[in-house]
Amino acid sequence: MVRFDLDHTVCHYSLPESAPLIYNNFAQFLVKEKRYDKELLDVTPEDWDFCCKGLALDLEDGNFLKLADNGTVLRASHSTRTMIPAVLAEAYDKKEWKPFLLDTGWLVAQESITFTTSTLTCQELFYVPGCALSPGFFSHSPSLRPFRILENDEEQEALPPLDKPGWYPQGNAVHLYELLKKTTGKPEPKVVDFGDSMHSDIFPARHRSHWEIVLILEELRGDEGTRRQRPEESEPPEKKGKCEEPKAKPLNTSSKKWGSVFIDSILGLEHTEDSLVYAWSCKRISTYSTIVIPSFEAITELPLDYKFTRFSSSNSKTAGYYPNSPLVLPNDDTLITK
Repeated sequence: MVRFDLDHTVCHYSLPESAPLIYNNFAQFLVKEKRYDKELLDVTPEDWDFCCKGLALDLEDGNFLKLADNGTVLRASHSTRTMIPAVLAEAYDKKEWKPFLLDTGWLVAQESITFTTSTLTCQELFYVPGCALSPGFFSHSPSLRPFRILENDEEQEALPPLDKPGWYPQGNAVHLYELLKKTTGKPEPKVVDFGDSMHSDIFPARHRSHWEIVLILEELRGDEGTRRQRPEESEPPEKKGKCEEPKAKPLNTSSKKWGSVFIDSILGLEHTEDSLVYAWSCKRISTYSTIVIPSFEAITELPLDYKFTRFSSSNSKTAGYYPNSPLVLPNDDTLITK
C-alpha cells in the first residue's frame, strides 16, 4: 500500500506567495479584531529569512536552536534575536542538547526498493481516503484516535476496527494496518508513505509503524537551476523524471541567519579553522527516510521497474537522494574545514 500526504505532497503550493498570504490574513485579523500591535503587519525580508526547516525549540529558555548531528548547538536565537558566540557559549558551552540524543536511528538492510506508478482515477486509486491528522494518526492508540463515520461532511460515531475500505476521517495506523492484513491476506503487508514533514510524516511513520518513507524535500528544488547549468551532472534520459522542468523555488533554500538545512560549521578556536559538520536535520532525513525526492512529479515518468538506491548503514549519507544529492553535501561523506 502507498499512503499519500496531501499538503505539499500531492497538492503543491507556491510558498513565496502562499506563506505571506496566510501570514497577512492572520496578522490583519489579530490587529483589527484582537487589537494586537500594528507592528505585526510590517514584515521585512529578514523576518522571512528567519523561517527555516530543521530548527529545534528549547521550551525552557525560549531559544530556537540549530543542532549538529551529535546534538551540539551550532546556532541559536532568543525569540528572533541572534545569540552571539559569547552568549551561546555561556548558555550551551558546546554541550550536546540531551533531548535530541534520544532520537536514535533505524537501519535498513536492503540496497534498493522499487515503487510503481499508476494512471487510475482518484476513486480507484485511494483505498481509504480521509483526514489522518498526523502525527496523532501514528502516535495515538486506537481508543484515542478511532476512525469515524462521515455523513454529510460531518463526523459521526467512532468505528470499531475497519472491515472494509471507505472514506473515513481521523483514525489510526494500527486499525488501518489490520485492514490491510485482512484485505491482502498477508501477515506483514508493506506500506510506503509519501510525506513532506519531518515531524508529522517521516519520523512517526518510520519510528512507530516501521513503514518505508519517501520524503518530499522541496529544498532539493533549490539546486535544480544550478544543475541545469552543469550538463555534466545531468542524468541519462532513461532515468529522468520531471525534475528538469522549472518550478518555483521553496520559501527558503538556505537561510542567511541559519545557513543550510544539511550542514553547518563549528567555530574553531583561535588560529584554527572552522569545521564543517552535518546538521541534526540532515541526520534525521537519512535516518528515517527510505529515499528523498524534490517533488512527487520527479518520479511519475520513471520506468515502473526503476530501482531507487536507498539510505542504509552500508551506503553513503547521500545515497537516498533522487535524482541528485544536495549540492552542499559531498558524495564521499567527507566534510572539510574552511
